[in-house]
Amino acid sequence: MSSAELNYAAVPAPPQPLSRVFKTWWPLAASWLLMTVEQPAVSAIIARLATPTVNLAAWGSVVYPLSLIIESPIIMLLAASTALSQDWASYLRLRRFMMWTSALLTIIHALVAFTPLYDVVVGRLIGAPAALMAPARIGLQWMLPWTWSIAYRRFHQGILIRCGRSRAIGLGTVVRLTADGLVLAVGYVLRWPGTVVAGAAIAAGVITEALYVGVMVQPVLRGPLHAAPPVTPALTWRAFGAFYVPLMLTSLLQLLVRPLGSAALSRMPEALASLAVWPVVASLIFMLQSMGTAYNEVVVALLDEPQTAPALRRFAGLLIVATSTLLLLVAATPLAGFWFARVSALPPELAARAQRAVWLGLPMPAFTVLQSWFQGHLLHRRHTRGITESVALYLVVSNVLLWAGVAWQGMGGLTVGLTAFTVGATVQTAWLWLRARQEQSSVSSGL
Repeated sequence: MSSAELNYAAVPAPPQPLSRVFKTWWPLAASWLLMTVEQPAVSAIIARLATPTVNLAAWGSVVYPLSLIIESPIIMLLAASTALSQDWASYLRLRRFMMWTSALLTIIHALVAFTPLYDVVVGRLIGAPAALMAPARIGLQWMLPWTWSIAYRRFHQGILIRCGRSRAIGLGTVVRLTADGLVLAVGYVLRWPGTVVAGAAIAAGVITEALYVGVMVQPVLRGPLHAAPPVTPALTWRAFGAFYVPLMLTSLLQLLVRPLGSAALSRMPEALASLAVWPVVASLIFMLQSMGTAYNEVVVALLDEPQTAPALRRFAGLLIVATSTLLLLVAATPLAGFWFARVSALPPELAARAQRAVWLGLPMPAFTVLQSWFQGHLLHRRHTRGITESVALYLVVSNVLLWAGVAWQGMGGLTVGLTAFTVGATVQTAWLWLRARQEQSSVSSGL
């Protein structure tokens, strides 16, 4: 039994060096990094099919962000499961929440995708250009299995992380990408519409990965989790609500940013070009952010072990330097042209826009690492309200700048959007730092 598995029995683990942090982090980072390949791959296929600009804009500015918003109440199940699945009774309570919430959100997705509610949400609220309405709708319909599959996968991934079996998560991502690739290849050969290829591939990928994770978690459920002694005090619905509701609001606020950004870009100069380039630039930045995102669960899992904070802090510094340097190398060298023109297959004019815009996102990988570091401490102490507050500030600041750009009409939407989100992330990180410092007296975190 691993030291992480012994956490179920409340046996303290010995102090661990930097290598312990790396061993826990790298499978999660590999999973996130592989997963970020998904969106550039989808964009690259769409760009090589008919009407690429329209389909790229429909997928990146309507279908994918709207699907993310619908799933937002369950996206934090990974953090919740990692932190709270300490005994069998807690697991059953969390699983019940996961299943009922997933069913409700899938019904909401179906109502938006298959009924006249679609015209209200996408046409009126988001304000998508008329050319995007039809391709976006069919893509959204193909994404129907997304929410339930994501909920099941993330919930059980948290248990694997807590039990020291994060390697299975990286392998699950390989399974997901294999399914993605097969569907993308079939869609490309058969010349399916761009949003159909994208929606079908993503749906196939998440279903396949959820099935894989469900198989891999069974030994943990039958073994250390089922045998774990009951925690004291027992997890109640009230305690779970106090922990999870702020996280749920956090994910909803985070995911509202993309469709609100799309709505603002739709109302600024060069709307269609900005909407087409937006998901391609965002996916490149997110690829490097993913290494910092994976760090969040590492902090939550390892802070249970004594004297781990110094190694975690050093690892965060190394991660900031590595991810920031990588994005700078892409932005400042011919790699940017290769990525946007060759890999992403953007037309020359759109590729040039993307190369200029990526500079505006340079601070984002560093901010993501810092946010994971601060959020991990707050999650460990089950003080999740500060996380919600930070995301609310991010949403307010970024949207004030976005809609100022709409009112001004003096700059392209892509430039305004990336500037707004970078400034918003600066404010979010500062607030998390402030909240985490308030926990310094009760956690020997080295902040």
